[in-house]
Amino acid sequence: MRIDSFDPWRVPPADSGPAVVDPPAAPPPAPVPEPLPPAWRPSPMRWLARGAAAAIVLLVLLVAWLAVTAPLSKSLEPPVPPSITLLSAEGDPIARHGAVIGDPVDATRLPDHVTGAFLAIEDRRFRSHWGIDPRGIARAFWNNSFTDNSAQGGSTITQQLAKNVFLSSDRTLARKLREVMIAFWLEAWLSKDEILSRYLSNVYFGDNVYGLSAAARHYFSRDADDLTVSQAAMLAGLVKAPSRLAPTQNLKGARDRQAVVVGAMEAAGYLTAAEADDVAPARLKVARIKRLPTGTYFADWVLPQARDNAGAIAADQTVQTTLEMRHQRAAERAVRAAGLRQAQVAIVSMRPDGRIIAMVGGKDYAKSPFNRATQARRQPGSTFKLFVYLAALRAGMDPDDLVDDSPVTIADWSPKNSDGRYRGEITLAQAFAQSSNVAAARLTQQVGPRAVIRAARDLGISTPIPSEATIALGTSSVSLLELTAAYAAIAAGEAPVRARGLAQPVEGSWLDRLGLDRSAIPADQLDAMRAMLAGSIERGTGRQAALSIPAFGKTGTTQDNRDALFVGYADGIVTGVWVGNDDNTPNAGLSGGGVPARIWRDYMTRATGAQTAARAEPAVIEAVEDSGNIIDDFANGAVPAIPPVDFEGEFEGLGINLRVGPDGGIEIGPGTRTRDADAARRREEAPDDMPPEGDEF
Repeated sequence: MRIDSFDPWRVPPADSGPAVVDPPAAPPPAPVPEPLPPAWRPSPMRWLARGAAAAIVLLVLLVAWLAVTAPLSKSLEPPVPPSITLLSAEGDPIARHGAVIGDPVDATRLPDHVTGAFLAIEDRRFRSHWGIDPRGIARAFWNNSFTDNSAQGGSTITQQLAKNVFLSSDRTLARKLREVMIAFWLEAWLSKDEILSRYLSNVYFGDNVYGLSAAARHYFSRDADDLTVSQAAMLAGLVKAPSRLAPTQNLKGARDRQAVVVGAMEAAGYLTAAEADDVAPARLKVARIKRLPTGTYFADWVLPQARDNAGAIAADQTVQTTLEMRHQRAAERAVRAAGLRQAQVAIVSMRPDGRIIAMVGGKDYAKSPFNRATQARRQPGSTFKLFVYLAALRAGMDPDDLVDDSPVTIADWSPKNSDGRYRGEITLAQAFAQSSNVAAARLTQQVGPRAVIRAARDLGISTPIPSEATIALGTSSVSLLELTAAYAAIAAGEAPVRARGLAQPVEGSWLDRLGLDRSAIPADQLDAMRAMLAGSIERGTGRQAALSIPAFGKTGTTQDNRDALFVGYADGIVTGVWVGNDDNTPNAGLSGGGVPARIWRDYMTRATGAQTAARAEPAVIEAVEDSGNIIDDFANGAVPAIPPVDFEGEFEGLGINLRVGPDGGIEIGPGTRTRDADAARRREEAPDDMPPEGDEF
């Protein structure tokens, strides 16, 4: 057998001899391991590369963050301080509230001592740093932490510009980080002179003045490039605390700060010692700049609404109001023509939907900016009877129902009619027209004070009203604005009417937007209420307000003639007039059917184009044979057969006119000659841009 054919796993045959077993082979030697490579050590260059990559990613993230929180696209635009310009309904500017903004300045064209004053006190190393000044920050930290000197800031001019353009003044780390990043951005995109120019053009100098050119004109009546060293030093010193150091309010503080700036200019090399010694305290010459009015009664009232509607303001904004200048001028002329002496006056005129078209809060805003149309709370007198009679109509009564116009005592209260006359059983329409106090008290007692209060609330009255019978005579206080809006609800046919001064209404609740906060007044109640308001003018206490067109209104006079009102509407215009003294003292002979009604009529003729209604002949009382019965009737407190007396006559030689009204009130006014002379004098004193009496304007 061949050796190479031997199979060690083959089983030998049974008949073969004993097997020969080979000795076990020796185990193979263990393999020798290969040597390990040397340990890996990262290269320092790789660390640097990774750090640079991380910094680039972080920078990109920061830029993206800034792009969202402070858009850098604005960095090349000149920042504008906040300001609101109010426009009339016609689109003409009527008032400006906010900053006085100067024209931009070019730092390269300003005298060296002007730019030097700001650099010396605000940022001495401005020309050498890259947006932040580490030395300045360290100096401020040391000064503020380890010395008793006044606090110092480490912000550069570039940082101040970044803060003024983009950021608020809150002291947070996030705000400071954004300020630094924006400062780097500005330094990369703008030259030093451009940064300085923008800073000087927009920095605040107090007195609501922004920009160097505006400050130079405001405080010294000159251009920025004509400023002297002392003037430039004073303006540079204001930047630290402009509101506190404004020289018009704190001249000593401004001059003390000026001296500090002059010392800094000498230390920085902008002035020699001799030049610094020659700098005298700056002398003010405040400019009188003709500008739009920044304060009128209507503008003061509507401005908070305009700001709320505009939201966060970061630039000049124009807001259109509802004021109609033709009607505003008509209201102001009606006040001037009234010839008021000590008494004050207020007028509110609106559309039935609440849009204010004219407002007068007093005779002279310059003497008293207190707005008597919106801020004053006075008793409305008989104009409050609107709510009493509306409550009666809601209770199922109508104008032809009878009410007892005779003396009455309710608890300890005994109301009296102002003319001292009592007519017995009369209709609601007659009681309303003659403004019967006892009839209103009886109606309030009959329907309940709560029903009267509910009627007032439904028409928009929000001031406190006591739940007692005396409210029938208007003893609770209310503003003329709110009272006029309540009468506007009768003109509109739905309530409540919200007075507003913006062309675009301020968004309210979802109820406001859907109109669910307003409800229509039932037609029968509305017709009845309008009929009674018309009767008050046609044959009642409001006859002096009569127009050649349908008019509706009510007079009101408070106790001791302290307040007199007339509120009414015609031709889609609702107007309220109040006359009285600021100190709430009595006015002899003043009544709602007198001066307020005539002011209302004067204004409404101009506002609507209507004419004054032809006056009916005064009623004449015919003699009766049985005079004893009349005397008895007077004694019993009822004279139903005698119509109201309306007498008017002029006493020649005295220059006065005497009138006895239907309510028994006596009014003394100028006679025809005196009125003609006053009218001629007013025409001579009227401004050139004011058209003649009676003309459209």
